Amino acid sequence: MSAPRPVFPGSFISITRRCTQRQFLLRPDDETNNAFVYCLADAAQRTGVQVILSQMESNHHHTAAYDPDGRHPEFREHLHKMMAKCQNALRGRWENMWSSEESCVVEVITAEDLLNQLVYIAINPVKDGLVEKVHHWPGPNFVRALLRGKPLKATRPRHFFRDEGSMPEQLELVLGLPDHVEHRATFLAELERRIAEVENNVAQERTKTGRQVLGRRRILRQSWRDSPDSREPRRNLRPRFAGQDPATRFALIERNRQWRACYVKARAAMLAGEQAQFPYGTYWLRRFVNVTVTPPPESNRTALVSRPRGAANKRAPPVRAVAAWRRSRSEPMSTDGPGSVATPSRHTVDDLVASTLVGFSRRVLWFAAQRGRE
Repeated sequence: MSAPRPVFPGSFISITRRCTQRQFLLRPDDETNNAFVYCLADAAQRTGVQVILSQMESNHHHTAAYDPDGRHPEFREHLHKMMAKCQNALRGRWENMWSSEESCVVEVITAEDLLNQLVYIAINPVKDGLVEKVHHWPGPNFVRALLRGKPLKATRPRHFFRDEGSMPEQLELVLGLPDHVEHRATFLAELERRIAEVENNVAQERTKTGRQVLGRRRILRQSWRDSPDSREPRRNLRPRFAGQDPATRFALIERNRQWRACYVKARAAMLAGEQAQFPYGTYWLRRFVNVTVTPPPESNRTALVSRPRGAANKRAPPVRAVAAWRRSRSEPMSTDGPGSVATPSRHTVDDLVASTLVGFSRRVLWFAAQRGRE
């Protein structure tokens, strides 16, 4: 069972999910491309999540989205459920299609971080040595749809959905930034420029090493039962935030630490039969158990933090950020203002932090040992 995590409305998120055993179950043929766009559009329309950019590779997908109402768990659930059923019907499979590990969901902090995430998603097939250009990838051309503002259309997959069923005959997926993001045209122009820059850099690297890309024909000839020959990374750290500013990252880590401490205290009170009020951002228990949740703060929209063009390198020193985080551990949480929760016990917080640090230290030691073997 995964640890609880807050779901705040107005968040920019980046989702990654891979197929079981790294198999090419999402090999980009016509039926798979159509099914993925259809399921993605259906999940977005049902939950109100605005898809910004996606990339469907042969054994995983990356999707960046804006969640205005705090419903991205429903979005991920519906997308992955329907896509798995469609592909199992297409391939004649019965077992699970997705990996048993949880989806990787990263909260994007600033506009610069969102731009970096979109570049990473767009050029994934290029950096993996599959194609030379982003538009050469035989999957759905999400990048062109975002940059040109043209919707992607998909028809109801006939290999799974009934003709007389309730699913729409055709769906459109409109990619784009939310309305409150400023200078969207400039943002998309910079995204296109960085994508071209990375493509040129990767091409120069291939020229030096003599490595060739796999190419569209070989990709389409691959069997969906195959998987990559490379070594699978295991037990890596799973980030929660995508941000380059250490001070901002530590502030969000502290926010989640306090939220989890309040959640643990409220859950213990609920199990003891006492009246409990869960912190704002509680999702599962609010949706399925109808628990009482503190009201949202006055400003509950998580807007991207914008930076002046010349202030990109003016960041707080990491040492000061660590010191500020350590000092905040000894300060009690505020109980003033709307939606506040009483300070949890020091034992609950200390045990939570200690267990987190112990787990982190073990992963660091394991990773160092693995690097030493190579």
